[in-house]
Amino acid sequence: MTASRIFGVTGWKNSGKTTLTEKLVAELVRRGWRVSTVKHAHHDFDIDKPGADSFRHRQAGATEVAIVSGRRWALMHELRDEEEPPLAAILQRMAPADIVIVEGYKREAHRKIEARRREAKNREPLSPSDPNIVAVAADSAQAGETLPVFDLDDIAAIADFVERDAGLAR
Repeated sequence: MTASRIFGVTGWKNSGKTTLTEKLVAELVRRGWRVSTVKHAHHDFDIDKPGADSFRHRQAGATEVAIVSGRRWALMHELRDEEEPPLAAILQRMAPADIVIVEGYKREAHRKIEARRREAKNREPLSPSDPNIVAVAADSAQAGETLPVFDLDDIAAIADFVERDAGLAR
């Protein structure tokens, strides 16, 4: 996976990152691209339900548990006493795709768009301190912003920008 095919969506809590990511993925897939995503979660999240066989395997001490069916498979890795892996390590484990949309990972050095909403937990712009933010998607005017600014709901224009920026071409 080359760095040019990774594009991020960043922003503060409640800035619209997940909605933007979801709509951007749907638009890029509609355009014929194979898209994968990485979502950075905070603290102790779980995608497994207590009582499920896979949950019981992890509780028993398994480091990795794969769940496989005729429709999908998932691999869970318990970090135990390991540090959180860097984004690059996660990307290396993923199957090839045309582009990987990375949600979160504010501190990583990949190109990204910053989501801004008036209802966000923090409205301080991230772009002045992150040279990897190359555009802004906002629900209000962004006076004085020097980066390209898109309406948060203008997914077609955002997808056009991402395609150009990531070097996706037919």
